[in-house]
Amino acid sequence: MANYIVGDIQGCLDELKIILKDVNFSKKKDTLWLAGDLVARGPKSLETLRFIKSLGKHARVVLGNHDLHLLAVSLGIHPVKAKDKTKSILNAPDRQELIDWLRHQPILAEHKEFVICHAGISPQWTLETARKAARDIEHILKNDEWRWLIENMYSDKPSRWKDNLNELQRLRYSINAFTRMRFVHPDGSLDMECKLPPDEADSTSLLPWFQYSHREKLSKPILFGHWAALNGVYNKEVIGLDTGCVWGGHLTMLRWEDKRFFTQQSLNR
Repeated sequence: MANYIVGDIQGCLDELKIILKDVNFSKKKDTLWLAGDLVARGPKSLETLRFIKSLGKHARVVLGNHDLHLLAVSLGIHPVKAKDKTKSILNAPDRQELIDWLRHQPILAEHKEFVICHAGISPQWTLETARKAARDIEHILKNDEWRWLIENMYSDKPSRWKDNLNELQRLRYSINAFTRMRFVHPDGSLDMECKLPPDEADSTSLLPWFQYSHREKLSKPILFGHWAALNGVYNKEVIGLDTGCVWGGHLTMLRWEDKRFFTQQSLNR
């Protein structure tokens, strides 16, 4: 009974299946944790959703920014972009079943020894605050208000967490922190523009969110994806698992029990 955690798949299902075969993943005994962005730029977004959904309770998914964007596209809020390669999902006979399954997945998931989300946890948050922020998003996504949230989530503001934020401001900030965050400014506010590797960014004005000096220390390490330019990061507090498979890099999977990493080179090089 092992726990395997994998970074952004983005429709790279063939690579995922190869690595699962390499580790002898058992659909009956093991659990696969997925750090968001199941869909988008890779060739098999539809097949990826179907496969992960078929794993039932043995797959633990958190939503990424591309997954949320697919929900927006499914509602007609945004058009389908050819580069996202998600049109097959929208034309599939099981489209609504897949969309409903996706919007019932969490923003933050927990194992007794780690937490997992797509981009990270705001440096301003305690774990309790992060849990509450995630549950607020998840509650709306699961009920009839979900269209309202998806329609109104697109904004880079507010960039800082404050107690006096209204409901929509709190939800926007939370979605950005959980699914889009990379850098923060010296005051801890989120930067939504820079996607560079940390060593190429202006270190006087931008810091990776996990290096912010006043970041709240959590009781569990944070596992995340989203930031392919990091090419992975590993320490006692954070583990980054997006190593850019969809961009010609490789897919990375961690077996939690022995902290062993497994990789599969992209087939789209």
